[in-house]
Amino acid sequence: MADPGFRGPKQIYQAFQWSMKGLKATYRAEASFRMEIYLFILLLPCAFLLADNHFDIILLIGSALLVLLVEIINSAIEAVVDLVCGEEKHKLAGRAKDMGSAAVFMSQVIVLLVWALIFNHNILSS
Repeated sequence: MADPGFRGPKQIYQAFQWSMKGLKATYRAEASFRMEIYLFILLLPCAFLLADNHFDIILLIGSALLVLLVEIINSAIEAVVDLVCGEEKHKLAGRAKDMGSAAVFMSQVIVLLVWALIFNHNILSS
């Protein structure tokens, strides 16, 4: 008897397809996500130039990816709130959207801190 929790290649491929569908939907629907993708593309080669070691690369790229991750979650929250509330204004709906936006902001602060600290250590302190 097959393990019901087992995920074979077919299920893994299906999950991958759903993930790509989610990325495409976020890219199409969210201008802020598109802007953050473009910024990530610009930062990617800079990470390799700025880094002194593999740990620096992980921190630089990982922090930039974190912004994309949090933006996707924020977009999902906004989509569900809009579906449930429609045009109706509700203070909890507004709070949920504001909290999602705050999470994106916090992830951007993490990027600024990581990049500034590594820049200071690897460039200015050299």
